[in-house]
Order: sequence, then C-alpha cells, then structure tokens
Amino acid sequence: MNILVLNCGSSSIKYKLFEMDKKKVLASGGIEKIGMPGSFIKYSMPDGSKKIDELPIPEHTKGVELIFGILTNKEFGVIKSINEIDAVGHRMLHGGAKLTKSSLLTDEVLEIFASCNDLGPLHNPANLKGVNAVKALQPNMPQVGVFDTAFHQTMPDYAYMYALPYEYYEKYGIRRYGFHGTSHRYVSQRVCEFLGVDPKGKKIITCHIGNGGSISAVVDGKCVDTSMGLTPLEGLMMGTRCGDIDPAVIPFLMNHEGISASEMDTIMNKKSGLLGISGKTSDMREIQELIDNGDKRAKLAQQMYYYRVRKYIGSYAAAMGGVDILLFTGGVGENKQNCRETACEGLEFMGIKLDKKKNMEIQGEEAIISAPDSKVTICVIPTDEELMIATDTLKVAFGK
Repeated sequence: MNILVLNCGSSSIKYKLFEMDKKKVLASGGIEKIGMPGSFIKYSMPDGSKKIDELPIPEHTKGVELIFGILTNKEFGVIKSINEIDAVGHRMLHGGAKLTKSSLLTDEVLEIFASCNDLGPLHNPANLKGVNAVKALQPNMPQVGVFDTAFHQTMPDYAYMYALPYEYYEKYGIRRYGFHGTSHRYVSQRVCEFLGVDPKGKKIITCHIGNGGSISAVVDGKCVDTSMGLTPLEGLMMGTRCGDIDPAVIPFLMNHEGISASEMDTIMNKKSGLLGISGKTSDMREIQELIDNGDKRAKLAQQMYYYRVRKYIGSYAAAMGGVDILLFTGGVGENKQNCRETACEGLEFMGIKLDKKKNMEIQGEEAIISAPDSKVTICVIPTDEELMIATDTLKVAFGK
C-alpha cells in the first residue's frame, strides 16, 4: 500500500510517498514560498537528482495539486494514478489535551483540532489547509492526523501544570503540552528494537537536538516529562529560540525597549538562541566554523547550548529515579560528536560513560556509543518522523 505523508506549514509543504510493504520511500520533495513571489517546488528524480520548478503557487490546494501531478507524471512519476495512493498522513502540531493519539480526520476530530488554533496559531491553521486541499482534490481519500503533542499526553498533572492560578488552566488550557512527540515516540521505540530489549521497565532519556530541540523522559514506553511547554519556546536553547528564561525578563525588556508583546514574541522565537548569542548564525555547523576561527561569542553560544542539554539529562534522570538508556537524535544529536561528548561530560557519577573513540566514529547512523563499563547504554538513533506518520496512517486507516 502507498501512503503519502504531508507536513504543511503556513507557506510550505513537505511530502514523502511510502510503499509500506517494504517501507520504501518512492518520492519526496517540498514546496516553499506559497502565496509569495518566487514560489517553487523541489523534488527528487528517479535517478536521485533534484529538480526545482519555479511557478506561481498561490495557495495550498494548488500546491497539493502540483505534488499529485509530479507523483503521476508520465515521464518521471512513480505512480500511474492518484488512486494508487491509499491514504494521506498529516503531521499536525497541536492536538491539545483531547487528541492523544493518531486519528482518522473526521469532522469531529477536525473541529477539536481547530479549537486548539489559539495554542498553535502559526501551525494548526496551516495543517488544516493541507487537509482541506486533499479533501478538495480527492474527497474520498482517507486522511489521518498524527499530532506532535500526542506522545506527551501521558505526563502526570504535576509534571504538565504550571504554578499559575488554576483558573487559567480551566479557562484557557494553559499547561505544558510538549512537541517533537512523533520523533520522541519513534526513537524511544526504535532504540528498544535496536538493543533487543523490552520497553517495559526501561527508563529512557530521548534527546532530540537540532535547530529546534527538546528532551523527554520515557518510562515503560510512555512519556512522563518533556522540556517544551505550552509552545515550543520552553526548554532547551535552540537555533533561534531562547528556551528557559526568567519570565520577569519579558516585561522588563518590553518596558525598557518600548516593544510590544508581538515584538517580544518575535525576539524570543526568531532572534535568540544560537543566533542571538553569536550574532551571526543559528546553524551549528557555521557556529563550529566560527569557533575554529577564534570567534568567542560563537564559542559561548555552543557552550550554553550543550550545557542545557546536559542539565536536562541530569534533571530527568533525577525525575525518573535513574536512567537505563540515553539516546541522541535530530540534526545535531545525530551528527555532532562534540555535542554528545559535552552533554555526557561529568555524568559518570550517575553511570553515563561515553566511549569517546566510538563516539567520534559515528555520524548519522544507529550505534551504541557508551563505554563497555557504562551502566547506562548511550545510543545514536536517527529519527524518522515521516515513517512514523506513514505507519500510524496505515494502522489507523486500515488496521494494518
């Protein structure tokens, strides 16, 4: 069976088509700048080369129509007809407290999802555009939503509540929800398969480290805590997000700089993190190049970034009463050896001991990188959110 996975942003669509019998990617690509000048679609050709077509793409329905056209193109398409797509799986951001598992996108589910728009104002409406675009073009095609927040809804109330007046939770749903849930779920399952162990009885810390980053504590295969909160801003320092700060900083800066709440939100989400400290870039690869050339602010940015990863690892080990498996995933976690080494430094007292030589050999592949005498198994597990979405879609839509 063929499953199309869509990840729709406000001005973008990423896609992958999976043949699920062999879990093989048949085609992939993406659209950028929807509704803007210079919009384009980028896609892979059968020989592995990339092609870019610049053309007007005014809205998401036109974008999905273009994707369907590429998939069925007589010259280089991978299927003959759209009818060969059995279902579409969507990455959907904020399911709130009610959407706790992947679901068929019925009118009722979509109504609940739309009610969470205030919690995910940038992403949720964009996700809905993708669903509506498929519905307009293929009204009878099954569609499944895989929610970024769902995996974290097993957190206990004492972990997800903020110490604000309880009425704000009752009125507005103000609490910690967490994100990157599809990735944390995939890698926490996959690491147990890779190691040949049962998730039951295992305490796992999953570190999704990239331009956006979050860490989760997983016990018996279920999330018990995670670093992101009401929005993806809380927790780790990231590429352009500040992560945890004293909340009093916000009114202080608004008063002294004369900026609005919207401007402050932009500063914390888009102008902070690695970019804000280095003053030059949010890309860890470029940060490393700057460090190699003696840039002190880039070095400070990297130290801050890695330090917070280590601090969250320690706090979640304390919260779970120990840790059996520590894993790294995401663009930085999978590929930056010094991130993994620095994150594990000084944690030998709690049984986390890295094999530094092995760690330096591993980039972007599944591997055990802990020392033979480490009490905690340390792993690298590349994430595959799209495969997780496709697998969920197959199961929800067809029971397979």
